Amino acid sequence: MNVLLLHPGAMGASIGAALVAGGHDTAWVATGRSVETAKRAGDAGLSPVETLAAGVGGAELVISVCPPHASVDVARAVRDAGFSGLYVDGNAVSPATAETVHRLFDAHYVDGGIIGPPAWRAGATRFYLSGSHAETVAALFEGSLVDARAIGTAPTQASALKMSYAAFTKGSSALLLAVRALAEANGVSQELLAEWDISQPGLASRSAGTAKSTSQKAWRFEGEMREIAATFAEANLPSGFHEGAAELYGRMAVLKDAPGGAAIEVVLAEILGRTLERCG
Repeated sequence: MNVLLLHPGAMGASIGAALVAGGHDTAWVATGRSVETAKRAGDAGLSPVETLAAGVGGAELVISVCPPHASVDVARAVRDAGFSGLYVDGNAVSPATAETVHRLFDAHYVDGGIIGPPAWRAGATRFYLSGSHAETVAALFEGSLVDARAIGTAPTQASALKMSYAAFTKGSSALLLAVRALAEANGVSQELLAEWDISQPGLASRSAGTAKSTSQKAWRFEGEMREIAATFAEANLPSGFHEGAAELYGRMAVLKDAPGGAAIEVVLAEILGRTLERCG
């Protein structure tokens, strides 16, 4: 199958590589993208096209893997370019956002939710798919490093699963960093860490590891937390915690380019520095 992948970031490049490994011609739109993106795409075996119109003109399937806030705009651009094949939205969005994209493509829409790291080793990454053509899309990844699973015909089911999963994993990471920041703001960090060593062994090192692992990705997590908050609200459940998590990740967004991820001290200073500026 001829596939257009939008866009080959860290996750998207691995999805594209899995398609290429399965024998599918997979293109990406090169215009306006960074040198780093071009390298990822080249390493994944993706073929460059110059414009979105050229990409959709030769594609039977489009897969969107982009930051959550761009999901609807990317879908509209593909629709407006005249695409008539299957459209897979693999982004971390709420069921309501997924439904907005679904309405753009109707029966040609497949909802997707990716759980796990970029798919460079077997068994690490699941690509959940739902919609009337979910089985068709899942079959494209057979034998690849992407474990694609069709979970139903509802056009927002995969997004609902992704939101439910990430509400805990990324939400609990935000809570852990917020607790460290709270203790730091009140001058009791060392006492908290000492108590954790007694009653919560391993939590101190976990918090440091969480700071390092999330600091480079927090700029993306902010939008995802807002999508999760919307998902809670749609279910008539309290959404405030994940709105707070979105703000916390937003304060960390400047650490996107921290080499190897930022240390806990740097993350806490960034979180508290912005808080103090607002209060001061």
